[in-house]
Amino acid sequence: MSRTRLAMVLAALGLVAGTVASIALADSTKGNSMTVSTATAQPATTVVNAYTPTGYRETVRRAVSVDGEEAELVRYERTDRRNAALGGEHFSTVIADNGRLKGFARIDLDLVGGQLPSREETQAIAVDFLRNAAPDLLPGMKISWIEPHDEPLRVVRNSRTEDLTLTGMKVKMRNSADGLWMWVIVGADRKVMVFERDINWITFPGHRGTEKWLHDSWLAERGHSLNAA
Repeated sequence: MSRTRLAMVLAALGLVAGTVASIALADSTKGNSMTVSTATAQPATTVVNAYTPTGYRETVRRAVSVDGEEAELVRYERTDRRNAALGGEHFSTVIADNGRLKGFARIDLDLVGGQLPSREETQAIAVDFLRNAAPDLLPGMKISWIEPHDEPLRVVRNSRTEDLTLTGMKVKMRNSADGLWMWVIVGADRKVMVFERDINWITFPGHRGTEKWLHDSWLAERGHSLNAA
């Protein structure tokens, strides 16, 4: 994607107007940079409210620790109780005690099988999201890659349990300011499906060090229940 084309896309999203501070945005195809703008982050609750799926209600709220930092995990499930079990449909959030949104996951059956956005569209959506939800990440943001990413989803249909794959387009990025990783996964509905930030990666032997509170498979592996702590 050319720098000129990306600038036009971002401008269309309103990222260039109303500049508060100029930053360098990595061009994921050539490693070049271009100028966009940042703004004050929206409150975590505002972001959460904007992305909570219709027909979901809060079911679990519990204290957790993320890399030694106190935070709160909140899980929402469908009011009709469809696939309301570990591994099923849910919208989960992690917010640090200081009010920072650490991430959320929107795992919904309605997102399975849709047409995914292009890499260009995915990048534009991801940057627009970060400008509103986490603008502090933009100055040091370096895009590593943009590729399809699968999340597991277990559902019950016609009295049978099925293991499905929910696929989105993932923008994997590193914050050069602190060396931590972050990513935005965009769903087939062109909205952010998963957001995670401040991820510590242990280079050797090569695994994630930060807890995975948003991921049901990780919760199940460690024997965490869906009950409040």
